[in-house]
Amino acid sequence: MRDIGPLHSHRVSAFASSGRSVVLVGLMGCGKTRVGRALAPRLQMPFLDADVEIEAAAGCSVGEIFELYGEAHFRDGERRVIARLMHDAPCVLATGGGAFMDPETRAVIARRGVSVWIKAALDLLLRRTARKTTRPLLRQGDPKAVLSRLQAERDPIYSLSDICVESTGGPAAVTADAILAALEKHPVQPVAS
Repeated sequence: MRDIGPLHSHRVSAFASSGRSVVLVGLMGCGKTRVGRALAPRLQMPFLDADVEIEAAAGCSVGEIFELYGEAHFRDGERRVIARLMHDAPCVLATGGGAFMDPETRAVIARRGVSVWIKAALDLLLRRTARKTTRPLLRQGDPKAVLSRLQAERDPIYSLSDICVESTGGPAAVTADAILAALEKHPVQPVAS
């Protein structure tokens, strides 16, 4: 593990005592999972991926949920799983790209976490999502057109996040470092009982 330095050590203890989770939001392909895995040990918190937790609760993949039951059913399950995770022990949580669109999910994240938008350019999102065939929304047409539409629809909501960091396509550790630096400047209030 990399040395997190004295400033980041202070942030680790501030988060440990706050009871808050760090919740990563942004479009598919922005790097939430990779960055979350790099960030969690630096904050001495566990890492959780909401999609993995949803699949465990449902007993099938995200793609299968979309195919069998539709997006509305998936979003309902996503809302419930994230609410449960936000009431468990603090963690670094990577959410699905559409999770933060839900007002109830945003509210529980605001009460119990610090939301971090990992913003990425369209060309970077396209390169990264082209590597996977497991993205149900990208099966609904031209991936560039779908991502462009999602970016236009979702960026205004993502901008409500507590913190915004730019993903430049470099190593996940670089984005994790940017998040740590932003957390240094962000006031942390304890979770209300």
